[in-house]
Amino acid sequence: MSTNRRLVLGALPLLLPLPVAAQDPGVTVFAAASLTDSLKQVADAYKARTGVVITLSFNASSTLARQIEQGAGADIFFSADTDWMDYLEKAGDIVPGTRKDLLGNRLVLVAASDAKTDSRLGPRIAPGFDLAGALGNGRLAMADPASVPAGKYGKAALIALGVWDKVAAKVVQAENVRVALEYVARGEAPLGIVYATDAKIAPVKVVGTFPESSHPSIIYPVALTKNASPAARAFLMFLEGPDARAIFTKAGFTPR
Repeated sequence: MSTNRRLVLGALPLLLPLPVAAQDPGVTVFAAASLTDSLKQVADAYKARTGVVITLSFNASSTLARQIEQGAGADIFFSADTDWMDYLEKAGDIVPGTRKDLLGNRLVLVAASDAKTDSRLGPRIAPGFDLAGALGNGRLAMADPASVPAGKYGKAALIALGVWDKVAAKVVQAENVRVALEYVARGEAPLGIVYATDAKIAPVKVVGTFPESSHPSIIYPVALTKNASPAARAFLMFLEGPDARAIFTKAGFTPR
């Protein structure tokens, strides 16, 4: 073998690529459907600052909690009520000490933006108000009252105001609050019960706000799951920080 060839072969190992560090897999957040728009903005702001990609999965808190319980790959759970966070915490699926009640919201009655809604509803939602009369032959859109937070809050409010029994048969149940919002926006239901933040992002108008005393406090807790990646803790801190708070506040949430 010539001297030149031996030199080339001897140099080959130096030309091989160095081991590449494992890429950061990013962070996966399972979040309540009502957080869709604002949390996307928060994730974009975080990526712009850190380069870390935040993968977001939105649905009813009940659906997401059950998916996490069954082993779905979520790093962070951001619920629209405390019940489903309690559910996962009791099951040991949440990292102790990471849970925080981050946001609040309001519950509102909405109609399509071009609807001629009965003026008796107005903003004067009160005990015994004639919701059934305002619906006429139409349906009341709301998230599933049996399990979805927005639906549970809505049913509690209607019971407290003494009108649930008169409208229960008129309820069209949606898999999450954004679907209920769409029913109203598309004119498939004349009225719906959603969060105040939802009403800001669709062609609907608020015709009344439910008294906070008529339903449990609307609280959005967030926490790391037991399988959270190391990168998830940093994003959780970002969610609690001033940049995220400003985005949530602009969307209509109430930081806690």
